[in-house]
Amino acid sequence: MEENELTIEEKIVKMLRTVYDPEIPVNVYDLGLIYSVDVDEEKNVRIEMTLTAPNCPAADFIVEDVRMKVESVEEVKSVDIQLVFEPEWDKDMMSEEAKLELGFL
Repeated sequence: MEENELTIEEKIVKMLRTVYDPEIPVNVYDLGLIYSVDVDEEKNVRIEMTLTAPNCPAADFIVEDVRMKVESVEEVKSVDIQLVFEPEWDKDMMSEEAKLELGFL
């Protein structure tokens, strides 16, 4: 494999960084909403994610955007998204870049 080729996991993260909550100018990955990304041997992807609030009005939009973007990665066979609320999300889960963007630093 060439050095500049991305792994399937890296491609998935790159796509996740293009998904935004319509009310927050930071992507779901850097917000810390993605708890895990697991890829099995057959390239089936299981994503465990949360939302900033359980009653988020954009929940369906965000989950569907995650599904469509990850399914667009060439090697991905299927995508299973589990929406969880344990542990509860808080601002400490954000990347340093997200905290800076939102004025928490």
